[in-house]
Amino acid sequence: MATFNFTTSDPSTFILMGIPGLEAGHIWISIPFSTSYLISLFGNIMLLFLVSKEQTLHKPMYLLICLLALTDIATSTFVVPKALCIFWFNLKGITVRGCLTQMFLLHTVSFMQSAILVIMAFDRYVAICNPLRYATILTNARIAKLGLVAFIRSVICMLPLPMLLSRLPFCADRSILQTHCEHMAVVKISCGDITVNKMYSFVIVFVVIGIDLTLIALSYSLIIRAILRISSKRAHQKALNTCTGHICVMLMTYTPGFLTSVTHRFGQGIAPHVHIILANLYLLLPPMLNPIIYGIKTKELHDKVGKYTCRR
Repeated sequence: MATFNFTTSDPSTFILMGIPGLEAGHIWISIPFSTSYLISLFGNIMLLFLVSKEQTLHKPMYLLICLLALTDIATSTFVVPKALCIFWFNLKGITVRGCLTQMFLLHTVSFMQSAILVIMAFDRYVAICNPLRYATILTNARIAKLGLVAFIRSVICMLPLPMLLSRLPFCADRSILQTHCEHMAVVKISCGDITVNKMYSFVIVFVVIGIDLTLIALSYSLIIRAILRISSKRAHQKALNTCTGHICVMLMTYTPGFLTSVTHRFGQGIAPHVHIILANLYLLLPPMLNPIIYGIKTKELHDKVGKYTCRR
């Protein structure tokens, strides 16, 4: 394959190094990257197609699944194509503006995913704890408004990140030890005072994700209390089944993100490629697995998938 050499002397360019220490295996590493991307695109586009095509799926829960599918498509699309350019063609250069834009979009989408998971938890709470009022509390129009609020919140929270970074001077060596422009990785190549940047990112993640997790925990504590009061075993099982998919998606979203955050801040002794692999798992696994989880765990979706895939 052709290779293209970049120097770090260009002040308008950053260099994305891919996975340092594993350069010899970049071609092999590209296989799971490209495979996960294709599975993610197929699975999430299939979800969007099914919900748009089937009138019976035009319900709040499925609209939320569509919102999550859109963020999943965006996340993997913001990361994988550039990573494959690094792995296949050694195209490591990215403009400063392009890098800051990628960073802003990635973190905005991540925060929006968290907000959607909160709305999903509220949706399950209303469905189980207040089923008679579900249709009046959660309408399609209200879900659309909540999605818009989630988007605005994410933009407002993330907009200061590229603005704070753009005021910093960067070192002569502009090599970013990542496959994409992640905030902490970009901060590390600055020669200026990064105290404000680190403090803002820590506080905003701690406060926003902390509030989201608290709201999710509150919703599920109320759901569990309501389920324990159900005397019928069949109804008990049905209530649990409606939450299983959402719980699996939450674990897939928050666990890799938590591990990535912890290793970045406290894992100084961990090899750089471990940090990078964890960060990419956080961005690649949920978009690939979320449509599979919902396709298996949600009976209506499962039936509709069978309807279209088993046609002769």
